[in-house]
Amino acid sequence: MAGEIETALYSVSTPIGNLDDITFRALEVLRGVDVIACEDTRMTSRLCEKYDIKTRLVSYHKFSENKRTGLFLDYLREGKNVAIVSDAGTPLISDPGEILVKSVSEAGFKVIPVCGACAVITLLQSVQREGESFKFTGFLPRTQGQIEEVFIKNKTENLVFYESPNRIRKTLETLRALRPDTLLSLGRELTKKFEEIKTAPVDEILSNLVEKGEFVCLVHRSPDDSDDALIIEKASTLKRLRLCDKDIINVLCALYDFPKNKVKEILFKL
Repeated sequence: MAGEIETALYSVSTPIGNLDDITFRALEVLRGVDVIACEDTRMTSRLCEKYDIKTRLVSYHKFSENKRTGLFLDYLREGKNVAIVSDAGTPLISDPGEILVKSVSEAGFKVIPVCGACAVITLLQSVQREGESFKFTGFLPRTQGQIEEVFIKNKTENLVFYESPNRIRKTLETLRALRPDTLLSLGRELTKKFEEIKTAPVDEILSNLVEKGEFVCLVHRSPDDSDDALIIEKASTLKRLRLCDKDIINVLCALYDFPKNKVKEILFKL
C-alpha cells in the first residue's frame, strides 16, 4: 500500500456515473479502512464488487446521521478508521456527511479528503464561460418565490445548481420568465452512456429538454445588469429591516447615486 491508513475519517469521492472514474488512492483507502459509511449500501456495493473491495458497509444517510454518528466516533476512539462516501460524487457537496465531519473534528480526529469526481466541476471543465468565478447553490429551494429570488439576485454570477428530473422543466420555465435572454449550460447524466452537455439560450434548452436523469446547470452571468443586481441585494436587505419603499429609495439613491426611477422599477418587481 502506497500510503498507510491512519486513524481518521476519510471523505472519499466516488464516480458520478462511469465507474472507471475513481482514483487509485480512493480504491486504496476504501480497501484499507475498517468500515465505509455510505449513503446507500446497494449503490456502494456495485463499486465494491467491481474493484473487489471487501470492507464492511454501514448505511449513513440524511435520515440516520444523528443516530449513526456515534457509531463511527466509537470506531475512531477504538483506533479504527472510517471512510465516508455518497452514492455518487463527493460527500458534503449536496450529499450527507456534514454532521459526521463536524462531530469527528470536534472530537479531535482528522478528516482527510480523497479527491475525485464532482458533477459541478465536471460541467464547468467542459463549457466556456465568462470569468473564472462561479457560485454553487446546491439544489434550489422548494418554493417558487425562493427560486425566483435566487435567479434575480444572482444575475451577475455564473450560477451553478443541481436539479431533479421532475422539477427541471418548471425551474427552467421560471428562469426563462425572469431572464428570457440568458445563456444556459446544462449537463445531464454526466459521464454515463447518454451524457448530454449543451450550451444555448434557455428557450432553446427548454424546447429540446429530455426530462430524464440527473441535471447540473450553469446560468451564465449577465454582466450588464450589475447595477440591477446590487439594487436588488440592498433593497432586499432593507426590506427585511422593515423599511418602507420610500425610505429604501432615498437610502439607495443617497448611498449609491442610483437613478430614482430604476430603484422604483426594481422595487415594484420585488
